[in-house]
Amino acid sequence: MIEEAAVNKATYIKKKQSGKKVNRGMKFKQNYELFGLSLPGVIYLLIFAYLPMFGIVIAFKNYRYDKGIWGSEWIGLKNFEFLFASENAWRITRNTVLYSLSYIIIGTIAALLLSILLSHVNKRWVKIHQTILFLPYFVSWVVVGYISLAFLDNSAGFLNQLFQYLGLQPHKWYFEAGVWPYILVLVHEWKSIGFSTLIYFAGIMGINQDYYEAARIDGASRRQMAVKITLPLLTPLITIMLILSIGNIFRGDFGLHYFVPGYSPFALPTTDIIDTYVFRALRELGDFGMSSAAGVYQSVVGFILVLIANFVVGKINEDNALF
Repeated sequence: MIEEAAVNKATYIKKKQSGKKVNRGMKFKQNYELFGLSLPGVIYLLIFAYLPMFGIVIAFKNYRYDKGIWGSEWIGLKNFEFLFASENAWRITRNTVLYSLSYIIIGTIAALLLSILLSHVNKRWVKIHQTILFLPYFVSWVVVGYISLAFLDNSAGFLNQLFQYLGLQPHKWYFEAGVWPYILVLVHEWKSIGFSTLIYFAGIMGINQDYYEAARIDGASRRQMAVKITLPLLTPLITIMLILSIGNIFRGDFGLHYFVPGYSPFALPTTDIIDTYVFRALRELGDFGMSSAAGVYQSVVGFILVLIANFVVGKINEDNALF
């Protein structure tokens, strides 16, 4: 009996495994068009995300042009020591984390609010509102820097001209460090809010309208429907967006922090982040090893944060976890 049971179990496992192979093959045949459409994205990811990972070795070497990557001297963790031994290490790390957290929190709240409001706009005007919100996303940070200069220039800026017209004292924005956290958050949300709003708006459009019809029959207001229906059903999407954003907490927005403040040394205490600091060090010192070490540090910490965030979400609600 025991031998017969063992044979039956082995036969069952083989059938199950063969069934899995058949199912996977059938799924590939049924969706080969989708796999074909994803091929350019996969190739792009391999070329620009995975192949360059071989350059990580530069972070552990004293890189020299004449010797190349493999011929340069191996120095271990000395590049990381240089990065963290700097007197600015705490400041740039603090700025990077706080700015990223503010972008995530404020951006998520604002995008959800705008997407809910957009869902109540007449269909005839939705496309216009979407275009207006989404257009700044395609504007280069260089152009955004010049737009900011037009508003904040010490002598001819729009804001200072307005202050003078109102009889107020003009500000030298590029000589003041305290105002830049507010300016950078405002500029970041103006440029990126359209993309996040579009994602959440698409999620709202995917919600079954029967829920809203039933709520209207029960006399629910728009605010109640947003709180009781829209937000709970958008929770999985919000969770995924937050997990992906958490992975970039240590990777600041270089274009925003480099072009908008206009290279002002007076604003560095509140605008300098890891990315801009490394860029200046690379430009002034030409130290590729240290800049590579900073990139490895950001990537490793970001990866760990994604795993931790996904683990916490999985413990709270397994269905909302990313993997």
